[in-house]
Amino acid sequence: MASRIVRNVLVVLVSVVWLVPTWLVVVNAFTPSAQYTGSPRWWFASADIATNIRTAFSTAGVGQGMLNTLIYAALGAAIAVLISALAGFAVTVMPVKRPAIWFWGIYIGTVLPLQTFLSPLFTGYARTGLYDTQYGMLLIYVAMTIPFAFFVNRNFLMTVPRELAEAAQLDGANWLRMFLRVHLPLARSALLATFVFQFTWIWNDLLFGITLSLSPNVRPVMATLADLSGSYGTAGPPVILAGALVASIPTVLLFFVFQRFFVNSLRLTS
Repeated sequence: MASRIVRNVLVVLVSVVWLVPTWLVVVNAFTPSAQYTGSPRWWFASADIATNIRTAFSTAGVGQGMLNTLIYAALGAAIAVLISALAGFAVTVMPVKRPAIWFWGIYIGTVLPLQTFLSPLFTGYARTGLYDTQYGMLLIYVAMTIPFAFFVNRNFLMTVPRELAEAAQLDGANWLRMFLRVHLPLARSALLATFVFQFTWIWNDLLFGITLSLSPNVRPVMATLADLSGSYGTAGPPVILAGALVASIPTVLLFFVFQRFFVNSLRLTS
């Protein structure tokens, strides 16, 4: 009984900690910029979020940033999930020598802080012409999301009975057909869960966006919002918050659509 009470109290406290900032963001995003006094409002006095959104889109190009990020997140996550699924299949099903070494060789990239990659990446991108290009941004997002996707898909494929692969071999299936016809359908939930994780990570990325891009037609949405609060600081906090609310819609919708797979992914990585 006591443990249940403690658990419920903790759930309420965590909910309050999450809901209060969210409420402040929503309320102040509706506040007209001319009426914002510098202190956050706690209740709706007047609503002018449409003007704030139009200002965010016209001043810093939030709409273009969202379109750029949609391309990076959708394509980047899909490519990373496919490559990681193939790699996971190779180290769990195919007779690869020293699969543990291959696993750690791919996954160890997640151990280092992302900041350690910025300087060599910037130098390499500047020398190869990839800086401030959509191809360059897509490339870095695919590279950065493969290790975690590989970790999830490899762990899931390890749970697939080996008898299925042996039966497919007896039927004359080669490795590619075995992957496409047997393991890929079974791993659908893991693949979708991984896609949700990686899509969300790419969508929320700021670090690589502000380091490897500059033009509005290349910059992702989080870097665009950073420009809105920096170079275009006269727009005011309500405009920035309105842009942030709009930018959060795709990931929220994606979570609710694939909520079941998102929860499954937490179980797979635990």
